[in-house]
Formats: sequence, C-alpha cells, structure tokens
Amino acid sequence: MNVLLKSCVALSCISLLGACQQAYKTEQQQYVDKGKAAEVWPEIVSDVKQDPIIEKKVEALLSKMTLEQKVAQMIQPEIRDISVEDMRRYGFGSYLNGGGSFPNNEKHSTPQDWIVLAEKMYQASIDDSIDGIAIPTMWGTDAVHGHNNVIGATLFPHNIGLGAANNPAMIEKIAQITATEVMVTGIDWVFAPTVATVRDDRWGRTYEGYSEDPDIVKKYAYAIVKGLQGHAGKDFLGDDRVISTVKHFIGDGGTVGGDDQGDNIATEQELFDIHGQGYVGGLTAGAQSVMASFNSWHGKKLHGHKYLLTNVLKEQMGFDGFVVGDWNGHGQIEGCTNDNCPQAVNAGLDIYMVPTDAWKPLLENTIKQVKEGVIAHSRVDDAVRRILRVKFRAGLFDKPSPKNRLFSGKTALIGQQSHRLVAQQAVRESLVLLKNKGNILPLKPSQHILVAGDGADNIGKQSGGWTITWQGTNNTNEDFPGGSSIYQGIKSQVTKAGGSVELNVQGEFSQKPDVAVVVFGEEPYAEGHGDRSNLDYQRGIKSDLALLKKLKAQNIPVVSLFISGRPMWVNAELNASDAFVAVWLPGSEGKAVADVLLTDDKGQVQYDFKGKLSFSWPKSADQLVNRFDEDNEPLLPYGFGLRYGEESLLSDNLNEQSAKVSADQSYVNLFNGQVSKLWQLNLIDGDDQKVINSSTASLTHVTYRTIDRNVQEDAFTLTSSDATSAGLSMTTGNGFREDLTAAHEAGNYLVISMRRNSGEIKSAKVQLSCESIGDERGSCSGNVKIDKTLNHLPLNTWKNIAIPLECFAEQGVKFSQIVSPFALLVAGSNSMSISNIDYRSIKETDQAVSCQ
Repeated sequence: MNVLLKSCVALSCISLLGACQQAYKTEQQQYVDKGKAAEVWPEIVSDVKQDPIIEKKVEALLSKMTLEQKVAQMIQPEIRDISVEDMRRYGFGSYLNGGGSFPNNEKHSTPQDWIVLAEKMYQASIDDSIDGIAIPTMWGTDAVHGHNNVIGATLFPHNIGLGAANNPAMIEKIAQITATEVMVTGIDWVFAPTVATVRDDRWGRTYEGYSEDPDIVKKYAYAIVKGLQGHAGKDFLGDDRVISTVKHFIGDGGTVGGDDQGDNIATEQELFDIHGQGYVGGLTAGAQSVMASFNSWHGKKLHGHKYLLTNVLKEQMGFDGFVVGDWNGHGQIEGCTNDNCPQAVNAGLDIYMVPTDAWKPLLENTIKQVKEGVIAHSRVDDAVRRILRVKFRAGLFDKPSPKNRLFSGKTALIGQQSHRLVAQQAVRESLVLLKNKGNILPLKPSQHILVAGDGADNIGKQSGGWTITWQGTNNTNEDFPGGSSIYQGIKSQVTKAGGSVELNVQGEFSQKPDVAVVVFGEEPYAEGHGDRSNLDYQRGIKSDLALLKKLKAQNIPVVSLFISGRPMWVNAELNASDAFVAVWLPGSEGKAVADVLLTDDKGQVQYDFKGKLSFSWPKSADQLVNRFDEDNEPLLPYGFGLRYGEESLLSDNLNEQSAKVSADQSYVNLFNGQVSKLWQLNLIDGDDQKVINSSTASLTHVTYRTIDRNVQEDAFTLTSSDATSAGLSMTTGNGFREDLTAAHEAGNYLVISMRRNSGEIKSAKVQLSCESIGDERGSCSGNVKIDKTLNHLPLNTWKNIAIPLECFAEQGVKFSQIVSPFALLVAGSNSMSISNIDYRSIKETDQAVSCQ
C-alpha cells in the first residue's frame, strides 16, 4: 500500500478525503499525460491471432455499409423493447435479454420459446429487402453460473464458491457445459466471466468474484474463457461454444465503501496489479469481448474513460475484439443521457447496451453526431470492424440459423445428468469447514436428524441472485425441475441408510433428534440491492441465532450450514454451533452437500472437505481485510479450511460485541428496487390478483413493469386502462403478522417516491391492512385518498408523497399486526412509476398528504 493510500485510509474528515482523492487524480493524470501506459500495462499475446482472410472479409463488408448500417451494429437493445420488425428495419448488430427477461415475458418459457425468438431475430437481421445487406445479429445473455435464465438449466455454484474450490480444470469444464446449454437455446454470446478482484465484501456483487487474491482470478479467467470459446486452432468458437465477455473493465471490485457503481481510487499500478489480472488471463485466452464497468476511476466513469478503454485496453494490451457497455452505463457519463452520448464512443465504447426505448433516439443521435463530426467516421469504422471481426471468427456468417445449429433444440442437454454431476462436484469442492468441535462431522446417516432453517428446502435461496430472475427472488422449488435442495440430499441418504429425518423450518420436532442440521443465510440479491454498510449477519434481527440457541438449550448438537454470497460476521452463530460450514451459493445441486456431510452406511467418509477460503473471514462486522494487507488479522485467514480429523481452531467464546452501528429502528424499507424480504408484491385488478414474480406482469386492466431510475431496474411502472380498481399490494408471503409498532410510535410517515407519467387519475387510495388474533386476514384496514395530490403533480417528475402513519391508526389499523403495509388502488386510464416505499421521518422535500 503506497503512502497516498495509507493516508487516505487514515483520514476520517470528509474534506481531507477529498484532498486525498484529488492527489490521486493528479497522480493518475501524470500517467495519462506522459503516456506511461507501457510502464504499467503489459502487451498481451493472445492465443487467438488475426486471420488475413477474415480481415479481408471484414474490410470488404465494411466498405459496402452505409453510415446507418454501421451505427446499427453499435446498438444493442433489449428483447422487451424491440420487435422482430424493428430488427428487420434497423438491423441491430446485437440484442440482449436482461436478468429476469424472457421470451414473451414468460418466466417459464421453454427452450423452444428461446429458439423461436432467436430464429425470428436472426432471419430479420439478414433480411436484405429493406437495406440491401445481410449481417447476422448476435444475442447476448448473462449466463453467469450456468444458463441461469432458463428453467431447468444446470446451475453451478456462484463464483465465490468456485474460488474456494480453486480448481481451474473444473472451471473450464463448467464453462464448456454452460456454453453447450446456451447453444441449445440458439444464443451466441454470454456476458461472462466476471473477473473482479473483490476487496470490500460489503459490495453486493462479492459473490460474482472468485477471490480477493488476483492470482486465482487470473487463472480462472483463462480457464473459463477457454471453456466458453474453445481453444485457438482446435475448437475455437465451434458449434458448442459461445462468445465470452470478460467484465467489468475495470476496478469494480475495489470501489470506496464497496459501493456498487462507485469510485475506485487505487493508483494505476494497483489497478493493474489487483484489478487487472483477470484481463491478463482472459485476453490471453482470446476473449472476444470486454464489458465496460459502471464504476469510476478517480471520479471518471469507465464508460467514458478513453485512456483506459483505448490507450490501455486496445492499444497497449492489444485487444482486437469489441468493448460493449453495461446496462445504460453510457448514460452515467457526465453530460450524457441514455439516448445521447457521443462521449462513450469517442472514449472507445464499440457497442451501446441500451435497454428501454432509449435505443431509437440514441441510434438517431449517433448517426447525426457522426455526420456533424462530433464522432469521427474512423472511430465508427473501428468499432464496426471489431464487431464484424468477432462475428466472422464466430462463424456467424457461415453457421446455419439458430434453429438449425448442431445443438439447437436438443433440450435433453439442458440440465442433463452428466452436467449435473459436474455441478455436484463443484458443490462438494466449494464447501469450507470453518468449525468442527469434537469432530462432530461427518454425521452418520443412521441417526435421527432434524433439518431446520429457511434455507434447508429452498433451492431459490441456495442459488442466490442471477437465478431465473435478476435478483433471484420470487422463485420456488418448482422453478428448478431436476434440481435438489440441501434437505432433499440429506433425506435421500439418511433414509437409504436406515436413519430418519424431520424437516421443520422453526426447529420443532416430534422426536428429539440426535443432531440438528440448520441451513440459513442471506436472501438472494444482485448488484445494488446487495450492498451493505457492514458485514453483520441479520443485523438487529438475529432470528437464525435464536433458532440455534433454542436447539442448543435442549442439548441438541447443532451443525450450521451457512448460505451466503460473502464472508460475514457470524461470531454469535459460530459460538452457537458445534460445526459450521460455509456452503456459499451452491446452485441447483444442493443434494451434493450431503455427500460431504454424511458418511456412507458403513460409516466411511464419502468425500472430505476440499474448499479453502478465497476470501478472508472477518472478526468484526466492520473489519475490511484482505490477504497481504499490513494489518491482516481476520478471524480466519485466506486459505483456511478444515479437513476431517483436523483440530478445530475456533472456541465457543468468540467476541460477540461489534462496533455499534447507528440505526433508526423505526425505519422500515418496504421497496428499494426490490420488495423487502418480509413481503411479496401482488398485482390487483378488481377481484383478480396475481403474485408479481418477474420483471413484467399483467391482468386485464393493469400492467406492471420494472424500469430504471438511478440503476438497473430500481423502479416500476403501473399502467391502468379503463380500470375501476387496479394496482398492487404488499402482503406477508408467509401468512404471519408483522409488528411495525416502532415506526408508528416514532411518528413516521409512509413515504412513496412517485412519478405521474400520463393520464388522469379518477381515484387513488393508499391502504394498509392488519388482522387481530382470531380475525380474518385484512379485517382491520385504513386508507387515504391521494388522487388530488397525484393529479397536481407535474408529469414526468419524481416526488416523495408522505402520508402520516397516524392516518391509518385513526381508522383502526393495529401496527403490531400488519399483514399488508402498503397497497395502491387506482381507477381510470393512467400510468405512474414508483421507486421507493418507506416508513420514515418526513423531510422538507417531501410532499405531505393530510388524513382527509
């Protein structure tokens, strides 16, 4: 750590931190001004060499293209925002499906549904009847732990677990399987691997990183690119391979505070040494695309960072593929919007990823800017040359159409047994044994075993984010045909061996067990929503700790299986456990956990623990520690992991006191990009309603769709058409009442961040519902009309509407027994958007609504 960085870490004053960052900016600018890229960044010798024949084809095609055709190659819209006819008319170079986006907006789309859409888009792209040219389009998807958008696919452990396995050969095999299952659905290109070196575990994308150590990241990047794309000169981009993307360039794992899309203030040498190694591995293996990162480096957004995208990546490192943006990331550049950003192309971005309807004005504006000289023709030619080069290398001009390719439609390959066996190997090798008091593990399957905890029989929870839906939420076991929960694996082996199993989430039992296996941990999340202020598990709630203590109080040995996307401060949970296993996010093959946990029926170990921590484990909630740090004193170090028979180092008296974190216990967040864990969203149309479990939902008179406000899909739009009473509600998914008394007693408000988009609102009311013991659900409720307030809002302007919680209490709402903390019902034909719903204190900028 250099002197500047030490000084920054030591500073607590905001003004001094700003001065420290300015010093870094000056240091960075010196590198840029003096052209010292070669002093820090290597020249990469890629395994994939330029082919003179392909280069001639690229130049010949490029010379025939109009400006409009070239710019269309640089536009990547999302499947929810374009039609097949749009593809036919404009000829987009590529398109994508975002997380939680499916053909026909149907979560349970079959592989054939994906193929049908791929075929239609492909045929439209090569239809030369309008513009006289035929260039195949590419479909890109986030297949980040298997083909995770497709029901029934093999889902591997997330990267943090694979890092603990530290097995590059297995990683290449996983990537090859992923490529095969992707090709079954007719898709050409995956947005993987993520090669972030994570240095702050508060970051919500920590589980997408393999390790805090750049050496593992480098080795894995090489292996996974080879697995996805194949080997140069052998099976490179063959029939069972896909185009890979190393992402996110660069520094996303090292932002200040672990802030997603935040600022990385490392020196340039540290940027390469720590955050650049994945690109050394991935580009050496021949990765054909690189995705620009949302984050900044010293205050400058990567999507607009010419030095890093052009001078470093393309010129110094010699990358000859294309650079694609991330989800409207260009719109975050200073002076840009989602539909207008020449700065990004001038900096070196080759493809705009532009979901929403911003694609059309962006296309038109970019064409205009080239004509006016704002963007040079040569820059456009360079971008399109790179895109065409990759398409020729991938054989897209020669391969059959998507439905006629070698693996297309061979649905038996989706989740086939040989693929699942590799996933089960990955699960076994990723498990890390942190504690094994008295060698309680392995367990004999002949015992009576209680399996408890809300993660025990929950494939969605064990699979984490980026699983079918973007955040991995609203999934049930039925969404994973062929998959298995951790409980199912234990039950199968125990029953076969003559033992017995009881499953009870709350830890109740009819027969006292010989041992309890408790499966608990983090709820699924993805970027943004997974960011945390500290690493305290279940901060302030500790319901899982209470479960462990309840079992221990009955003299029942406890084995804890901890599901998480990062190391967390769990000292109290460790103290209350006889054995503790970090199972990370194992994916669809939860049954493999039992292979390591249990002996065979003869008492012999089936599989020993192999996993070793690829992240240091914190000793306090606020500890940020990485391998090779000067003050490196974690609870458990990088590389730690017990095997059977080894002495457990952890006592039952770990310090359970952590630095106090100020928190307003009366604050309740209901929705902040996603609905809070306790609740589920329901779409309502009169007497009809349905649970909202994807990015879109509709009933006869109302539709719901997620949108972007500040970050990806952090808000939603409700559109009503001739509705008499339509909208949405939040309800307790488990049927329990929730005690929100503290929020009411604090004098808080229900604050809704809203935007009126169009139409007149004939009526609108916000409603809260509760129930008393023995009463019917929703037997007590209260509502406040807000139609006048909404109709007076200026169109397309966000405003916080604040309703006193006392308004509802006066109508009989009992805040100790809430079953629906929010519902919005409207009439008429109108559209409105919502981004945040909270119980909190009122602010000067909020617009208060009276109880009348």
